[in-house]
Amino acid sequence: MTAAHRPSQRDALLDAALELLRAGARLSLDSAARAAGLTKPGLMYHFPTKKALVVALVDHLVDAHERTFLALLPRDGTDPTPRERIDAYLEWSVTHEHDAADLVALSDPGLREVMAAHWAERFRPWLDVPADLPAGQRARLHAVRLIADGCWLADATGILPVPAEDRAALLVTARRLLEGGDA
Repeated sequence: MTAAHRPSQRDALLDAALELLRAGARLSLDSAARAAGLTKPGLMYHFPTKKALVVALVDHLVDAHERTFLALLPRDGTDPTPRERIDAYLEWSVTHEHDAADLVALSDPGLREVMAAHWAERFRPWLDVPADLPAGQRARLHAVRLIADGCWLADATGILPVPAEDRAALLVTARRLLEGGDA
């Protein structure tokens, strides 16, 4: 296998593109190629279009997030419950660092609709709330998910993130709500 075909090469290209986004730069095939130290045709060998690059970036990010979610789940050998999945997402949102790279799905107005759908497709297994659960339980799961979404988005945008000293209490409060107690 040549160096150009190794998964680590692809990951390095994606990581370089994510660094561009973290720095607030505009993502294009040209800027991604420069950031990776390649020519544009060299980058296009891996990602022939900007859409292909953004899809790969979303998958690269979600793959990393899923590894974290899995590590946060109970290890009892059973399939995680909706509460356990939402709790893992909550803990990840509140206790891990997030930045502008997480907003890659929104980085290009021309791709926003397609990328938002792709992002939702990848996150749905983690955040889906089954319709057959009691209404109160569904409401609590949705509320906690939205708390986690808000914490994540505030961190990723840098707009009014939850102060570090308040995060442990936020996690406790959201978990109390998740368990059915008073927030």
